[in-house]
Amino acid sequence: MARLELILIFLLQFQAGINGNPTYLYKRVGEDVILPCASESSSVTTCSTVKWLYNRESLYTFTEAEGVNVRRSSPRADRLNLDSDCSLIISKITAEDFGLYTCRQGTEVSQDVNIHLSVLTISPSQPDGDPKRDDEVTLQCSLSKYSDPSLQMFSIRWLDETGTVLLGKDFGYESLHSVLTVKRQSGNNRRYTCQLVDQKNNVKTEADYTTVFTDSTVWSPLSCVMLTLLIAGVILLIVITGIIIRWYTKRLADHNNVRDDCNEVMYENINTSPHLMLRPSKVHNDCDDVMYENMACLTAKAGLVPQRAPGH
Repeated sequence: MARLELILIFLLQFQAGINGNPTYLYKRVGEDVILPCASESSSVTTCSTVKWLYNRESLYTFTEAEGVNVRRSSPRADRLNLDSDCSLIISKITAEDFGLYTCRQGTEVSQDVNIHLSVLTISPSQPDGDPKRDDEVTLQCSLSKYSDPSLQMFSIRWLDETGTVLLGKDFGYESLHSVLTVKRQSGNNRRYTCQLVDQKNNVKTEADYTTVFTDSTVWSPLSCVMLTLLIAGVILLIVITGIIIRWYTKRLADHNNVRDDCNEVMYENINTSPHLMLRPSKVHNDCDDVMYENMACLTAKAGLVPQRAPGH
């Protein structure tokens, strides 16, 4: 008996949708939508007797709002509001919000206002981890809609940022699902648009998606400048280090040459004084002379003037 009642409610909703000239709304994910309660043949006198019903591909009808209050049990309760004219407002719709919404005043089913909400979604497919496909991305565009034989035929078309129509792979009018595979391009990111069009080529709604590729092989002008400055800095550091090493090596070699020259002078002075062993006083004086000459040699190399001891 309960099942027969559910079937009867569904048939009444379906019949009212056909005879009551339902309203069709086409929105994209993320938009706000207002579902009017009044129609051309009916007007709302008071919201206290209004009830909003929702059905999506099932025999069971949910109550979204009753009177001026939103049902807290609704999965979208945080995004639902009622306007002063009893219209139902849905904020930031998702693909799960599609379906048949019915505004019922009291118990008069014949005065139902039926609204079919269809939602267009565009998103990139999940990467499959294949490195060979890192240079492309597949975009998916689909329309989530309530099944209704009276719903007119639509198709999906793709456009690039210049307005050029692109060829995508469609999966028929029933599912209204299409995919587009685009290749990586150097330079700026690309924007692609998915449009829902009717048989007369009128656009009902559209959604955009901008591809973002992160490719280390694509260099921006700023990156090139920074790389050039880095290389120049490394080269300059290498040159400065080489100059310092050459200067230090030269100074060390000059110091060794001075020491060798002074040792030769001392050796020559000692060899030219054979009488140093016979005359101690003379030896002492000669040694002083040798020491003075060696000091003169060293100070001359250093740029100083030696001073001879008194008495010489």
